[in-house]
Amino acid sequence: MCRNITTLRGLEPSATAEEIEAASRQYVRKVTGIQSLSDQTREPFETAVAEITAITTRLLSELPARRQPPPTVPPLRRPEVQARIAAKAARAQ
Repeated sequence: MCRNITTLRGLEPSATAEEIEAASRQYVRKVTGIQSLSDQTREPFETAVAEITAITTRLLSELPARRQPPPTVPPLRRPEVQARIAAKAARAQ
């Protein structure tokens, strides 16, 4: 269902709060079909993201270590994504 969400358990270094929140946001987008927020969808959407982020953070902290690292690198660790984020931030300044 959520092909774009990468495995966060077993990353070295561990998944960051930003990576967990990004995965939660992608999950909520996928299950709701909401791509852009309106005044009516913003609060329930952001509440769901916060709740799923908290649950995921707790889950990852409670699971045992993986024997092997995940097969893919999370988007926020990919050079092309980091470059896109940096370019966007530069344009916003």
